[in-house]
Amino acid sequence: MKISTRGRYGLMAMYSVFQNYGKGPISINEIAEKEHLSVAYLEQLFALLKKAGLVKSIRGAFGGYELTRDPSNIKIKEILNALEDDIALSCSVMSNKPECRNLEECATKDILDKLQIKIDAVLDSLTLADM
Repeated sequence: MKISTRGRYGLMAMYSVFQNYGKGPISINEIAEKEHLSVAYLEQLFALLKKAGLVKSIRGAFGGYELTRDPSNIKIKEILNALEDDIALSCSVMSNKPECRNLEECATKDILDKLQIKIDAVLDSLTLADM
């Protein structure tokens, strides 16, 4: 498992939105400046985050993005799932990856499954408010 730049930058962007929680929307330009990220790239990330129901957009001169719910109710796993294609360990029975052809004979299957369960538990136990 490797978290891509999309996942890392998405977490950074969500942290900026979290820091502004309760103060109104924050613009992508503000987030880009604060986190040293590209506006165009952030727009792509926020489209995914919005589709997942984690943020909402506010239009207008003082518009931007806000969280859709309390930061303590937004799990890190939700954010990564919205941004990453697959956060499963390769060849884990949970990954459904095409390279996993010999699951019955796979020497690493059991350990990867155990690791995946632990990783999922940690990501599911941490929230945006924990950052």
